[in-house]
Amino acid sequence: MKITVIGAGNVGATCAESIVRMELANELVLLDIREGFAEGKAMDMNQTASLHGFHTKVRGVTSDYKATAGSEVIVITSGLPRKPGMTREELIGTNAGIVKSVVAQSLEVSPEAVVVIISNPMDTMTYLAVKESGLPKNRIIGMGGILDSSRFKYYLSEALNCPVSDLQASVIGGHGDTTMIPLTRLASCQSTPVSNYLSPEDLDQVKSSTMVGGATLTGLIGTSAWYAPGASGAALVASIVNDQKRIFPCCVYLDGEYGQHDICLGVPVTIGKNGWEKIIDYNLNEPENAAFEKSANAVRAMNSVLADL
Repeated sequence: MKITVIGAGNVGATCAESIVRMELANELVLLDIREGFAEGKAMDMNQTASLHGFHTKVRGVTSDYKATAGSEVIVITSGLPRKPGMTREELIGTNAGIVKSVVAQSLEVSPEAVVVIISNPMDTMTYLAVKESGLPKNRIIGMGGILDSSRFKYYLSEALNCPVSDLQASVIGGHGDTTMIPLTRLASCQSTPVSNYLSPEDLDQVKSSTMVGGATLTGLIGTSAWYAPGASGAALVASIVNDQKRIFPCCVYLDGEYGQHDICLGVPVTIGKNGWEKIIDYNLNEPENAAFEKSANAVRAMNSVLADL
């Protein structure tokens, strides 16, 4: 088993380390455009093998896509963060060019790979990858809902003073602070609705905290988070390579599901060796459907920028 992670920044390196420590592959290739950067990160990880007890070989390369040939899974974290003064259109334009190039070069040498998108804006970059790659739609997966759901469970656990392992909770819709939809109605603690324990006001606070979870961390540490995003990517990869059939909320291409067409949005899907295998219908109520439609409209507005590139 060979896995490639493209982008050796904080998120990419953390995702790679999580994959290595879970021993999901015999070989992991870490690729970056900065000379020597991925090589250094790979060497550092390899030097922890005797401490953590893993046997995966990590190889760092600088823009050498031939080294990634034959990868079963490709994780794309490449792209720039939004900088002060940068418009949404400028961010999409810059990262679209990066993701388009990375997808093309990766699939040229690994045409059978499942592609995981972590690059932002994730919904638009996943849509771009589906349209540009020519791959079956089930082999392109945006990770965002897994991360958002992990944050949702964290805030629920804090409010309930219970272990996150006792919770089931999902976030669907777009991967953005105004487009995500934490499904408080369906959240449960050991098969019991969390609404049995939390007031509507408390649930609203959990929902609000979840939606700005990424921005909260950026404000605290001065940059985007990386531990939870990296671990979320690794959890997705684990379900693929081990054919676990886990149900995760992921950004996938919709063709009528949830009333949406020609768009990539976060919905619950079964994840296995071939990518996403089945979309699960959560039977949303009227307010949830309205929120999903609003989220879809916002993502479409972002996607429209692609037409001008």
